[in-house]
Amino acid sequence: MFLVASGGAVGAMLRFGIGNITKILTQNSFYGTLTVNILGSFLIGYLISIGYIKNLSNEFIRYFLIIGFLGSFTTFSAFSYEVIELYLSRKILLSFLYILFTVTICVVAAYLGMYINKFWLK
Repeated sequence: MFLVASGGAVGAMLRFGIGNITKILTQNSFYGTLTVNILGSFLIGYLISIGYIKNLSNEFIRYFLIIGFLGSFTTFSAFSYEVIELYLSRKILLSFLYILFTVTICVVAAYLGMYINKFWLK
């Protein structure tokens, strides 16, 4: 519980910081959510593949980094809210592009994290 809670606190603070920085730079909050979701997806793929490649059952990686840190760092609820916000602001095309781009790039990022790790840990 301590590992999940402390990892979650760190992930939430980092997500909050990145969200604020990107909102200042771009005037839109969805770029921050997109950034953390892509980065988080990559890191989840990378960290999960460590366990597959090295047969690790490391509690720190699983509970602190993956469940705690990355679980709170990435956020589907913010993504959902921002899609609705874009749609209600009559930015319908942008809302659908955001959905398509986020889902596609995050799945590709998770795969790349696992793929890169195959060569990194050999």
